[in-house]
This record gives sequence, structure tokens and C-alpha cells, in this order.
Amino acid sequence: MTRLICGAWANGVSRRARVPGPGVKGKLMERKNRRAAAVVVTAVLGGVAAVTLMSARDPQVPNGSGHRDSVYTAVKRDFVRAIRLSGTVEAVDSTTVAAPRLSGPNSSSLVITKLVPGGTTVQPGDLLVEFDRQAQLTTALDRKAELNDLEQQIRKRQAEEAAAAARDDSELTQADSAVTRADLDMAKNEMLPSIQAEKNTQALEQARARRAQLKKTYELKRKAAQADLRILEIRREKAESAMKMAETNASRMEVRSPIGGLAVIRTRWKSNGMAEILEGEEIRAGVPVVDIVNPARMRVRVRVNQADINDLRIGQSLHVGLDAYPDLSFNGRIAQISPLAVTSTLSPKVRYFVMLADIEGSHEKLMPDLTASLDVELSRAPGAVVVPRDAIRYDGERAMVRVRDGSRAQDREVTIGAISAHEASITAGLEPGVVIERNINR
Repeated sequence: MTRLICGAWANGVSRRARVPGPGVKGKLMERKNRRAAAVVVTAVLGGVAAVTLMSARDPQVPNGSGHRDSVYTAVKRDFVRAIRLSGTVEAVDSTTVAAPRLSGPNSSSLVITKLVPGGTTVQPGDLLVEFDRQAQLTTALDRKAELNDLEQQIRKRQAEEAAAAARDDSELTQADSAVTRADLDMAKNEMLPSIQAEKNTQALEQARARRAQLKKTYELKRKAAQADLRILEIRREKAESAMKMAETNASRMEVRSPIGGLAVIRTRWKSNGMAEILEGEEIRAGVPVVDIVNPARMRVRVRVNQADINDLRIGQSLHVGLDAYPDLSFNGRIAQISPLAVTSTLSPKVRYFVMLADIEGSHEKLMPDLTASLDVELSRAPGAVVVPRDAIRYDGERAMVRVRDGSRAQDREVTIGAISAHEASITAGLEPGVVIERNINR
């Protein structure tokens, strides 16, 4: 519009400039016309600017910028003071199935061969995940072969020891007989020459010495044989323990559900980001694989700021909304509030309390690990006149609102009742339907 007016004025001036004037009088008239045209253009531009400014400030003119209106019509409705909290959905009855921790020195990674599909409803005893058990079975077979070999060695050593003990017993019996014969020969020494008598005496001493030596070595041989046998038995026990351990590890490769519920596959960090665990992947022992949750009972775990904890009580009703599904909403109640505060990771001066809120009802989309918003109703004033807090300003101890009457605005003193984070209830000084201005403190 401004361009059209300026263009028309310029065209008129150019046309008048080309018309030859009658001397000095014509030039004076031309200057007056130019001044008049400039005044008209200035007035038109000022009007356009005023209209534009009024359009921008007038809340009834849509500006398409998304700003909220600068006026508000007071309404009469229930005034609710509430707290908005956020948390994470979790199951009340749930269990986590992780990769088994193997006994013994074998702590290598495990390969998933079977995995229950996510979202499957399982019953107690159903197979959830199965790992490759080939290494454990091979170890069990190796330990079993070693155990059989050691048992054969023990039997052989026992037979050898029995034969050696029989041989030593025979030698000891022969030594006793030799001593007895030498004693009989000694009884003949009085009738024998001295040389023969001396030989009999030496023979008796030798027989007795040999018998004493056999008795002494007999005990040492038995102890040595028992020690050797005990070593083999210890090796056998060790091999048997290793075999049983490998068999136990092989049985752990098959994990079944301890409870009934819904199977939720865990996620893990991969090269492209977080993704669900799949069959054929290799994971380490102790890594969570599947969560079994009971979708009939869900709750929300919330961190409550220390400034809001005094307004919350066990049993308070609340409204639960899911960020992923805005159309879904549930009712709930506060079930637990931790008695001790926890230090925040952001600042050691900030504390928060853990709160658990039970969700009433269930839905197929209500799953663990979803972010949820909770609106806890603290108080309710029925039939109150409700206005935004930015429509109130304070003059000392007096609360004022600016009432709009057509193009005029007038301050009016009001009495404030309950106040929430964004709204306030008016107990006196304002009637429903009255238009008031907002952002009057700016």
C-alpha cells in the first residue's frame, strides 16, 4: 500500500514537472503542490504504521506467529492446584534374564542360538533364550574321559599294591622262619666246634637284622602306596568336579521363564547405536537379555524434587500420560515415597526423593521404559473464577488486574485465593466473563 501511494505521488509530481508553468507564479504554485503532496504522503504512512501496530497488538487479529493472546476472559470453573512430575514406566512384577555366569575358569563369551521374539506372551517354564553349549559339552566329555582314565589307574594301583603287600608278607614270614632256624642252630653250639658255633651266631644275627629291616620297610612301603593312591583319588575327584561343573554349565545354556508375562528384548550398544539383541550375537556372561513383565500391573518410578516432596502423600490420586502416546491416559495413586533423599548427579546441593505410583488399568501400548508425565492433584476449589497469573500485578500488598472495556483499560483490585504454577483463583473483585489484559507486568 505504501509503495502504491509513493508511486502515485511520484508520478503526479513528474507530470506536474513536465507541464510548463507561467513564469514565477507557476513555480510558486508548483512548490505548494509538492509540499501538500508530501504532507499527504506522511499522513498516509503514519496511518498505515498505526494500523499495523494496532493489528500486531490487538489480540483479536491473528498474526500467525503462535504468540498467546494479550487478553483473557475470566471463567468460572474448578480451580485445581497440581504438580507436574515425570518418570519412567516399569512393571510391578518383573524379572530379568541374563546370560548365565559359568562356573570355573571358562569365562568366554556366549553365542545366542535361540531367542524368544519380543512381545511374546510366555508361561512359567517356557524357553526364553538358548546359548551355544558345544564348548561346555566338549569340556564335560574331556573331563569324563579323564575321570575314567584315573579310575582305571586307581584300580591298577590298588592291584599292584595288593600284590606288593602279599610279596612283602611272604618275605617277612620267611624272615621269621630264618630267625627260628638260626635259634635252633644256636642250641647245637655246645656240641659243635668253635668255628661252626661262630657261624651259627652270625647267621642268627643276620636273620634278626633282615627281619627287622623287612618290618621297617614294610610300613614305609604301605605308607608310600597309600600316598600314591591318594594322589590318584584326588585327581579323580578333581576331574569329577570339573565334569559336573561342565555339565552344569551346559544345562545353564538353556534359560526358561520363571514367571508368566510379556517378553521384552533388551537393547545394547552396537556400532550404529542402541539396538535390540538378536539371535547369533555374542554376549558376555551376566549381560541382561530379556525382561519378563506382567503387563497387568504397571507403575511409574519418579524422581521428586526436594521442594515438592512436602505436598505429596501416599494414596494421593494422580493422572498419568505417556509421552509416546498422547491420546492414552490412566489414573493412578502414589504407592511409595522413599524416606531418605538421594544426592543429585548434577549438583551435590540438590536432593531428590524416589516415588512409585501405581497405574490403574492396562493397555497393550503400556510398556516398560516409556517416559510418563504425572499430574498430582493437590487441592480443588469448585466454582472459582480462574485467571492466568501473568494477568495479576501487585501494588504493595494489593493485587490488581487490568480490565478491558472496549478500547479502554482500567485497573481493578481483586482478592487472590489459591495459586498454582500458572493460574490463580479470584475470590472477590472480578466476575466471570470480564476481559482482562495479560502480561501487565512487562
